[in-house]
Amino acid sequence: MEEETIYDFPDAEAADENGLLAIGGNLSFVTLINAYKKGIFPWYNPGEIIQWYSPDPRFVLFPDKLKISHSMRNVFNKHLFRFTVDNAFREVIKNCRIAKRNAGPGSWISDEIENAYIHLFEKGFAHSAEAWQNNELTGGLYGVMIGKVFFGESMFSNKSNASKFAFISWAKVLQKAGIELIDCQVYTEHLESLGAEFIPRQQFIQLLNELI
Repeated sequence: MEEETIYDFPDAEAADENGLLAIGGNLSFVTLINAYKKGIFPWYNPGEIIQWYSPDPRFVLFPDKLKISHSMRNVFNKHLFRFTVDNAFREVIKNCRIAKRNAGPGSWISDEIENAYIHLFEKGFAHSAEAWQNNELTGGLYGVMIGKVFFGESMFSNKSNASKFAFISWAKVLQKAGIELIDCQVYTEHLESLGAEFIPRQQFIQLLNELI
């Protein structure tokens, strides 16, 4: 049955210059977990065949290198937001899907992607971190946790600093839980300001082998 089929992947080093490694397969639970363990993630536009990526270099954040700016420390000190974990996974992924992006035609989160990660959440592998203001969901992120690695997928913010608040709060939780690596996948200025950095793909794969 397709749901139980584990699609194997080529070695990550076989990816092209854009990080594209494979096309096809499915988004079943076993396929996704197998992909993440090998440093591979799905990324494609709605209506396209599933595409799998493993970019080089890889953009990551080590929780002990988290940067908290003076302005964000003020946000925390003023208690502008309330933080929760796994309280609104479906709402977070829905908001990530409809969030306006600075570039590109729109969200890459299709029905297929949304349903696949909700299934991962129900299995206990996907998690969401949420920022609330006056009982309204104002920001958050979701991703997949395997071993001592959290693979970030997407984040959104409906209020200034809400997503940064959620990310910083979540990174602190992960560090206390013994998570040693946060995969940010590809570069964003937003995450760089929080301490994310590039590392060679070969080093990233080696870290996965040690931490998963």
